[in-house]
Amino acid sequence: MRVLLIEDDELIAHGILVGLRAHGLTVDAVHTAAQAEATLSAVHCDVVILDLGLPDEDGMRLLGRLRARDMALPVLILSARDAVQDRVAGLRAGADDYLLKPFDLDELVARLHALLRRAAGRSVDVIEHGPLRLDPARGEVFLHGRPIDLSRRELALLVALLQARGRILSPDQLKDSLYDFSEEIESNALNVHIHHIRRKLGADVIETVRGVGYRCSMVSA
Repeated sequence: MRVLLIEDDELIAHGILVGLRAHGLTVDAVHTAAQAEATLSAVHCDVVILDLGLPDEDGMRLLGRLRARDMALPVLILSARDAVQDRVAGLRAGADDYLLKPFDLDELVARLHALLRRAAGRSVDVIEHGPLRLDPARGEVFLHGRPIDLSRRELALLVALLQARGRILSPDQLKDSLYDFSEEIESNALNVHIHHIRRKLGADVIETVRGVGYRCSMVSA
């Protein structure tokens, strides 16, 4: 899961950034509405965490503008504005969830996974695909009931492919799911991750569509 965090308080942003990365999420942090729009136009994100008190404009205006463009990206408002009318206004403006500061990091992570699950049309966290069973929230993978140890990036790559439900994802789309702006990406990094997944789960788990990208191809067994 790639998260865009829009938070102007650098201390809070750093704490969230470190915490979410420790939970295996890929996170970029920006501090203004302008930076947020530039980021969303440049890379694919799965979910947005939005503070309302941004220095260049109110976060509610940014949210309204994104929704006016039919951007269906899940948005969780993270704010100290605790009045009922603020929460109602945020949800009516297009937010999918509203969490008050201060908050518990585990609750934030659980809410992010719930947003992504609903966006993918699933009623439960667990993804089942043939003999493969994956729980993104717990970071657990089972093949024919046997636990499989995947690295954080291998897990993120597999989740991205499974949630695509057979659609082909380009190398750039997959890299967006694995790396944030602060990380340097080696030219063969994606191929290495795919090689490791195939070695652990079977050569046919990921199909290469030459010149286009990759998709999950495992069939029920």
